[in-house]
Amino acid sequence: MSHDRSMTDLAAALADALDAELAAVDAELAAGYPGDPGTRQPVHTVYVPADRFDRGTVTAWGARALEAFDAVVAGPADLTAIWDVPGELRGRVRDKLAAEPIEDLRIDFEDGYGTRPDAEEDAEIVRAAEELTAAVATGTAPPFTGIRFRSFEAATRRRGVRTLVGFVRELCARGGIPAGFVVTLPKVTATAQVAALVAVLEALEAEHGLPEGALRFEIQVETPQSVIGPDGASPLPGMIAAGAGRCTGLHYGTYDYSASLGIAAEYQSMEHPVADHAKAVMQVAAAGTGVRLSDGSTNVVPVGTPDAVRAAWQLHGRLVRRSLERGLYQGWDLHPAQLPSRFTAVYAFFRGSAESAAARLRAYREQSESGFMDEPATAVALAGFLLRGVDCGALGGEWVEKSTGADLVELAVLARRTIATPR
Repeated sequence: MSHDRSMTDLAAALADALDAELAAVDAELAAGYPGDPGTRQPVHTVYVPADRFDRGTVTAWGARALEAFDAVVAGPADLTAIWDVPGELRGRVRDKLAAEPIEDLRIDFEDGYGTRPDAEEDAEIVRAAEELTAAVATGTAPPFTGIRFRSFEAATRRRGVRTLVGFVRELCARGGIPAGFVVTLPKVTATAQVAALVAVLEALEAEHGLPEGALRFEIQVETPQSVIGPDGASPLPGMIAAGAGRCTGLHYGTYDYSASLGIAAEYQSMEHPVADHAKAVMQVAAAGTGVRLSDGSTNVVPVGTPDAVRAAWQLHGRLVRRSLERGLYQGWDLHPAQLPSRFTAVYAFFRGSAESAAARLRAYREQSESGFMDEPATAVALAGFLLRGVDCGALGGEWVEKSTGADLVELAVLARRTIATPR
């Protein structure tokens, strides 16, 4: 008995010493790797040049997407023939295009907008902010919105800051920052640029009486310097840390990045080996931080003859599926006719594995036989998968609860979402 007490006392003393020795490490890990934020992640971001955005943009994109879809996909068999997915998805995809064709919209004051005189861009800021405010007020805005301004490199820094400051000022003058609003910092080449953006956002919050942390941003990864630094290490973990909790995402920029590495235009693609390398680095850098990832875009758009549309849809759908299988749950869309292939691929991905995922998760929770010996980490992934399917509309919440035997809040806890906010 005395031996047992001695062992217990020794273990407790050693644990106390380790707690003291590792306290700083524990705090650093908790701060730097908080886990999934528990909020909905959009399946795509649509970039619209600022001068083409108005309060009817989402409705117009949805109408054009439905027109393109119905012109070629007249029935379930057509859906199967084009994408090799169950024809019953056609109705669900149509419903999505009608109800929520855009999940995340970025009003673009950068490459998509082009170089304009300062007075013209200043006027566009006022108009676009007014239109965004009206869209939010009338319910025509998507769940997530934001702007992309020019980079903080020397040549574009002043114009970028001016656009950011002006847009935030106009929003605040019209009632405040919309929920789900985020800004995009493009062409990042140094961690100091990220820290500089944090300082600008802090100043804007103080100027307009906004809560600390109200203004958040995503980093566009589209330069070699943002993937590998001069010391051979990736600066991305440092950039995330420099974001001081404001960085919500890393977005891969397909064409700027490919071009900067000398890839000929014909071979620039989301699936080029250089793209896969960059995204793998992004994935490791963001793991556990709560920062989400987005793949880039394809510039092959579904326009022209029905055969051309089908070919572009097949390419886009395959690329979307490829990204999803690699753990990249978001991407960019550049044209209304890309929305049918986006949602068809996304819905097929989630619905194709939903029954198996739900059965495995139920067996894990109930400790019953399932044909799989799933570990806790796999259960986290299974729960996260099902919740993502619910978030985007691919899966019904009631079906998921019935199939897993757990409600959505329980699944959010199992998925280690920091904030349980199921849709």
